Amino acid sequence: MAISRMIGATVRRKEDPRLITGASSYVDDIRRVDLLYLEFVRSPYAHARIGTIDFSRAADLEGVIDVITHDDIKDAVAPIPAGSLDDDTLKADRHPLAHGKVRLVGEAVAAVIADDRYIARDAAQLVDVEYEPLKAAVDVEKAMEADAPMVWEEHGTNIAYRYHVGSEDIDDALQKADRVFSYRYVNQRLIPNPMETRGVVVDPQPDGGFTMWTSTQIPHIVKNRIAEGLSIPENQVRIIAPEVGGGFGCKLNVYAEEYATAFAALRLGRPVKWIEDRTESFIATTHGRGQVNYIEVGVQADGQIVALKTKIIADLGAYHQLFTPAIPTLSATMMVGPYAIPSAYTEIFGVFTNKTPTDAYRGAGRPEATYFLERAMDQVANDMGIDPVEFRRRNFIRPEQFPYETPTETTYDSGDYEPALDRALELIDYQGFLKEQGTSRAEGRYLGVGFSSWVEICGFGPSKDMGMAMWESGTVRVEQSGKVTVLTGASPHGQGQETTFAQLVADDLGVPFDDIVVLHGDTALINYGVGTFGSRAAVVGGTALRMSTDKIKEKAKLIASHMLEASPDDLVYENGAVSVRGAPTRSVPFDDIAAEAHEFQVVPGDSGIEPGLEATSLFNPANWTFPFGTHAVTVEVDSETGEIELLKYVAVDDCGRVLSPMLVDGQRHGGIAQGIGQALFEGAVYDDSGQLLSGSLMDYTVPVASQLLSFVLDRTETPSPENLLGVKGIGEAGTIAATPAVVNAVVNALTPFGITDIEMPMTPQRVWKAIRAADDGGRL
Repeated sequence: MAISRMIGATVRRKEDPRLITGASSYVDDIRRVDLLYLEFVRSPYAHARIGTIDFSRAADLEGVIDVITHDDIKDAVAPIPAGSLDDDTLKADRHPLAHGKVRLVGEAVAAVIADDRYIARDAAQLVDVEYEPLKAAVDVEKAMEADAPMVWEEHGTNIAYRYHVGSEDIDDALQKADRVFSYRYVNQRLIPNPMETRGVVVDPQPDGGFTMWTSTQIPHIVKNRIAEGLSIPENQVRIIAPEVGGGFGCKLNVYAEEYATAFAALRLGRPVKWIEDRTESFIATTHGRGQVNYIEVGVQADGQIVALKTKIIADLGAYHQLFTPAIPTLSATMMVGPYAIPSAYTEIFGVFTNKTPTDAYRGAGRPEATYFLERAMDQVANDMGIDPVEFRRRNFIRPEQFPYETPTETTYDSGDYEPALDRALELIDYQGFLKEQGTSRAEGRYLGVGFSSWVEICGFGPSKDMGMAMWESGTVRVEQSGKVTVLTGASPHGQGQETTFAQLVADDLGVPFDDIVVLHGDTALINYGVGTFGSRAAVVGGTALRMSTDKIKEKAKLIASHMLEASPDDLVYENGAVSVRGAPTRSVPFDDIAAEAHEFQVVPGDSGIEPGLEATSLFNPANWTFPFGTHAVTVEVDSETGEIELLKYVAVDDCGRVLSPMLVDGQRHGGIAQGIGQALFEGAVYDDSGQLLSGSLMDYTVPVASQLLSFVLDRTETPSPENLLGVKGIGEAGTIAATPAVVNAVVNALTPFGITDIEMPMTPQRVWKAIRAADDGGRL
């Protein structure tokens, strides 16, 4: 696992020259001859029956080519495939265009196609749809009640599924505890807001198939699902993910708009483009989070946690998207975090509401679990009079306990949690801050410190456990000149895998970093790949490449054995050359081996060696990986205004072996910013009729640079035994850890007011109200 020449080095990203200079191509940059433009007619109601659809005025507008409704598409396109936990999960079939009734604001009812984008948009406004408004199910807990408006009347309930996992003796374990604490936490809905909204261009081909450019994290899954939905052979469908301007999980899906655009292009025999505007993105692209959590913690008098019971109420929205039902189960999977809790149990209620579907959003279920667990760790510690840092330390899983099987049927690969905590304490100057905090309170200033010790499940994931193919392909192709082309099924959308994978291959083969090109995101070029999400690219895709470079080196030794007239068993491959063991001067460089592999001037034709120097490997992991760490943050709260100032943010993370320090830190920067965004600023707000009140960037606050601070980053390295690289993943770490750390710090600052919890986002108004409502008698 020693860091060598390229692995662990900081290098300039291969992607940056084209990104910085504007030479990249995103979906909206795609131009085709005779290109048409599509716009959707979207419902203004969250819940309503659809009556007549009159598109005569739109069809008469000059430049309009076609108007499509469900009646046109129903026999040609199957309902959109959606996730399901089991056969008992209630169905929620979604069609590309709504029929019967609409179930959320923004649901597409019709599509207008024109030869100009603005004509299409004007024409969409001319489509007259008759609606019969219905009451909407908005509050997720009220939606569980028998008399709530039914999102799906045929089911007679809004509870789509009930799922449980963990210790069946949980109630006995709680009864045996010296003390039991109960809390309620809300993990609000979030709107992902990638810089690039979604977009689709479909170009029909003469063979009846098509090429689709789409802003997606999962081109191969899109290919499979779209081909199946349109009854087109897979080998006639090509999906290309060009540059993708951010995804955060919301582009880990197959959307109605992709089906509808493909149908329109095939129907008209011309290429069709749809580009989502920001308003559409707020209502039509999946949301994240949306959980209400009830938690019971059983603790012994010495501070040992003996039992943890939770109830998760998950707001699914109106439909199941690709992973909608599964996301809350990840909260159950990670509910014990880094703690050795012997008994743990959770029950999940997946609930339909008349809102945008929820699905994966950076961290996908793990931030929710870490939030309710880490908030509870602070509250229990405070209620018992134990320092929250000491309370965490007492309950950590110990290094000698790994691999560690949790009560929720998960096996952690490796871990050593105390060094990360100790380093965070050192960097935040915990003892020094506590002294300053005491002094400042006497002066009427309210400082707070908060911690979050986290562990997550990454490297998705074993195919047998996921119920679908989750393996990745990795091809290493050596050109005649010795230059190397890498093809990976892990399709990045900003993570920098072109750089990371080039470092990996350069290090393995001993070839120059600049001699390597990494290709991805095109199903016509790449064998197969599930895509990039859940911090799986390096873990699964990178391991597939390592397997291929190992094959390349073995074949290189076979070829070199003829060039050196030596037995392959006597040869070693190192530093970009093959040499005779013990006689390093008898060697042949990689470039010469590559040339011979193509020209075959020395290797006999009857050697059994095939020409060329190329290898493809397919890696299906046997288990997930489990990165971890501790974050610490200090804040100051203005008691007169409710304003929160972030003073210092420390993150000590462990993602196993580090391939590229700069990219690891970049992922942490972005993740922490998103976690802070949830804690302090962001939240999807609906009114009682299901209208999204925070439906634009005027009303939905995302953090900007001036609201953040420089992060203090450090790390430990505990390699994973589950893959050849020892890597674990880092993409979600910041998002998972930041939110509870910030909330814990703010609540800690407000302890003198008797405040024990504030719901997110902790806006100045919400904090000010909490202070005003607190008992002034408790104020120092």
